Amino acid sequence: MPRRNMNPADKVKDFKGTVKKLYKRIAKYKILIILAFVFAIGSTIFAIVSPKILGNATTEIYTGLIAKINGVGTINFKAIRNILISLGLLYIVSAIFNYIQNLIMTSVSQKTSYELRKEVSIKLNRLPMKYFDKKATGDILSIITNDIDTLQLSLNSSLTQIVSSIVTLIGIFIMMLSINVTLAIITALILPFASLIVLLIVGKSQKHFINQQKYLAEVDAEVEEMISGYSVIKAFNAEDKMLNKFNEDNSRLQNAGFKSQFLSGLMHPIMNFVGNLNYAIIAIVGSLFAIKGKITVGNIQSFIQYSKQFTNPIASLAQISNQIQSMLAASERVFTFLNEEELIDEGTLTTKDVEGNIEFKNVKFGYDPNKIIIKNFNAKVKKGEKIAIVGPTGAGKTTIVKLLMRFYELNAGEILLDGKNIKDYKRSELESVFAMVLQDTWLFNGTILDNLRYGNLNASDKEVIDAAKTASADYFIHTLPDGYNMVLNEETSNISGGQKQLLTIARAILANPKVLILDEATSNVDTRTEELIQQAMDKVMEGRTSFIIAHRLSTIVNADLILVMNEGDIVEVGKHEELLKKNGFYAKIYNSQFEK
Repeated sequence: MPRRNMNPADKVKDFKGTVKKLYKRIAKYKILIILAFVFAIGSTIFAIVSPKILGNATTEIYTGLIAKINGVGTINFKAIRNILISLGLLYIVSAIFNYIQNLIMTSVSQKTSYELRKEVSIKLNRLPMKYFDKKATGDILSIITNDIDTLQLSLNSSLTQIVSSIVTLIGIFIMMLSINVTLAIITALILPFASLIVLLIVGKSQKHFINQQKYLAEVDAEVEEMISGYSVIKAFNAEDKMLNKFNEDNSRLQNAGFKSQFLSGLMHPIMNFVGNLNYAIIAIVGSLFAIKGKITVGNIQSFIQYSKQFTNPIASLAQISNQIQSMLAASERVFTFLNEEELIDEGTLTTKDVEGNIEFKNVKFGYDPNKIIIKNFNAKVKKGEKIAIVGPTGAGKTTIVKLLMRFYELNAGEILLDGKNIKDYKRSELESVFAMVLQDTWLFNGTILDNLRYGNLNASDKEVIDAAKTASADYFIHTLPDGYNMVLNEETSNISGGQKQLLTIARAILANPKVLILDEATSNVDTRTEELIQQAMDKVMEGRTSFIIAHRLSTIVNADLILVMNEGDIVEVGKHEELLKKNGFYAKIYNSQFEK
């Protein structure tokens, strides 16, 4: 199983380009984002002002106590009450503003991720087969899940946190200046020292976070391999080998996780130490200023609160920088995927009146343009004919039907459908002309009825059941628990291989195609089941142009025409008996299957 790229801490290759693309994505919401910034700034400002107001309450209490001790007055509870009411209102307004900005940014991030997932889903259906040949499935899944999730979460929090942190840093410094310039300068001197500590810790921990994500992907893939390949692992007695490999990967993940979390966890204790050191300095200097009457007790309290909060925005900005880097790296992978070359659909013809006459003319093709495997393929098939394609593994049999369905574009030559180039038909309509029954059956987690209806989503229950009867599948379906309403599990392991194949044939019947393609449809079943499947296929092929790819030549002896392929070329053409009489390549393959 391919390893998945799950590392959100990758470096961004095109920083400016990615930022521009991301900006275009969220530009439609710029009014909402600006509004969120306004509320974030308002919430931060109200939170910043609060300690100074609270200091005024402290000053009132202190002044009242001194006056009471000296017998010249008492505590002004009315003034304190008014201050506390004002403070409470500020806290409430700050909380409301914070709630609104979070609501706005959550809405923006969710809408953006929804649109991206929708575009990625549409893009998947527009990509050529060659993309999936070169791209690991895990990488594509990672884009749809991990990368878009990373973008969503970072977009939701990072932008407003940047604004809040910067406003907090500037706002706190302004409030400190308003209280006492000297103390503000003393506190500001801690800024470069705190920044240096943050940069050192981030620099040391980042590589371990990268390794943590890398090893996490490996452990995840290891678990997937163990689950999906469980029967093979048991068959080859490889449990210890897989367990040792898992333990090795898991140990590396634990080591990287410990180092990253430990170094990252050092930031707050160190910053607290710096903050406490600054607190001690402010307390001593502030006390001296209070004795000299240069500052009130309440202002000292407010200043100490500000000084302890002063280093928090620095640590927040450091963490946000990592989030932004992750967000841009994830965005870049999503945008790269969305910019992949799509299938070309220049066709305009409809397939409404197509009969099923097919001709291959001088077809040349190679998955790699420098390595041609179909060299000069020519064949003419009339509607309703049953054509068998045989040959050794790697001869190009399956490639021919892939070209017929236009999964790949030809290097040279053309394929005609009713005398017209398949390129001239609308791609979506061309696909409806064909139905395939493959060696590897594909069924999904759902009821048998839903799986069969996949061939024709508009089919009634009666049409589905009639198709199952034609495919000789109705009998066994009735023997299953819940019959047509039985739910197939994710691995479809609750029915046999032969039953799966009968269901795929029924699905193909329901699609009612003009051209039917059977690719090794009986290779994975026993002889008795093969007979059932063969009978079902014979019913399906009646009146339809059919292509049968088979290794078991006993299944194609009654074909109207047999194309014998070897190394990308047709080496023999004819019916079964004719080819046997020639005693050529076909006869050699056929006889080898019955030799003792």
